[in-house]
Amino acid sequence: MTQGPGVDPSTAASRPRSLYGAFDRFPSSKGAATHIAHAAGVLFDTYAGGHLFVLGDDLLPRFQEVHRATGPVQVFRSVWPHPSELARTQQHARALAAHLARHRHTLELVHIRDPWSAVPATAHPERPWRTVFEVNGLPSIELPVRYENVSAGTLDRVRALEDHALAEADLYVTPSSVTRALLQARGIPAKRIVCVPNGAEVPAVRPERPAEAPACYVLYFGAVQPWQGVGDALRAMARLTDLDVKLVIVSSVREKKCRYLARMARRLGIADRVVWRYELPRVEVARWVAHAVATVAPLTRSPRNVVQGCCPLKVLESMAQGTPVVASDLPVVRDLMDHRVHGWLVPAERPAAMARGIRVLLDHPSLARTLGMAAQQRVRDHFTWERATQELTMAYRQVQEMPRRTAS
Repeated sequence: MTQGPGVDPSTAASRPRSLYGAFDRFPSSKGAATHIAHAAGVLFDTYAGGHLFVLGDDLLPRFQEVHRATGPVQVFRSVWPHPSELARTQQHARALAAHLARHRHTLELVHIRDPWSAVPATAHPERPWRTVFEVNGLPSIELPVRYENVSAGTLDRVRALEDHALAEADLYVTPSSVTRALLQARGIPAKRIVCVPNGAEVPAVRPERPAEAPACYVLYFGAVQPWQGVGDALRAMARLTDLDVKLVIVSSVREKKCRYLARMARRLGIADRVVWRYELPRVEVARWVAHAVATVAPLTRSPRNVVQGCCPLKVLESMAQGTPVVASDLPVVRDLMDHRVHGWLVPAERPAAMARGIRVLLDHPSLARTLGMAAQQRVRDHFTWERATQELTMAYRQVQEMPRRTAS
């Protein structure tokens, strides 16, 4: 990986004790970037700084130094232009392997959040560091949903890569009880798995209302992969045309990736009832969340949600703002909220049921306020980032006490 313009390699080459690696662009408007910021921050506070090895783009510097109170952090970003995602993962893995080799004499802990990063982190034959594998998802489950033409042979190779990564790490961290069960089914001992749910921050003061916000709106915010079920939110809105309410979609990805949803809105005859925003800063997203009458989390019954699991930040962040959530009744959501206590749950992939849930909250604003207040308190009690920080810090202490493993 090349350094940014004007960077002296001798200056960039430090003596890091820790490294956080991810096949994700950072920073970005996606929930993954929010998680990376918090998890990597805990790592660097524990080890007095370190290296962050992530993806970038043409607007982000290849090398960056950030000064935290606990120590310096050096950010290394790579940009891989290959059109094939799998080819890009291989390029990322090779670059990370070389980076780890250069710093093998000082690294004590390497935290990675995907199999592409886990393979080089666990394959080094004489690695002196311990490895924490943060499992948010597995490509063998997600790729068939994202790409219909993925061959069985490719999936077999991906699964073999996952098996290697899952067999070699010292400790596994996951944000979901569903993912924890999957890891155990894949042969990981329960004692090596730590469940650390995502967090959210309850604001001290309610954010200002966006100037361009409709008078009454329901909000979807986040990514738009098929398993997010955004199409079901559009279908639900098509059943609410008798009400003066709009659907605002704040997408964490660029407009191009949302075109199929815009076409669906036109086919449903609700294009004029949908407001689009793209890749907003997190501060701006919070303003839209805070002033929605409700948010929706229409997760599908896809294996990504039901077998692999997740910990939907959109649900937690809405709860933290005191905005009631109408969400799919799936175990990954039940981990966070109870029906009619902290929000409103509906059967997954049932737009009519989602429309009824939205209608209930619109017709009964006092109920919506009660659910929102209870949801906010639940976040204070169980799902703050401070709590997640404490649990992840304990996980780092746990792995420090484990005997070092070597590549098999």
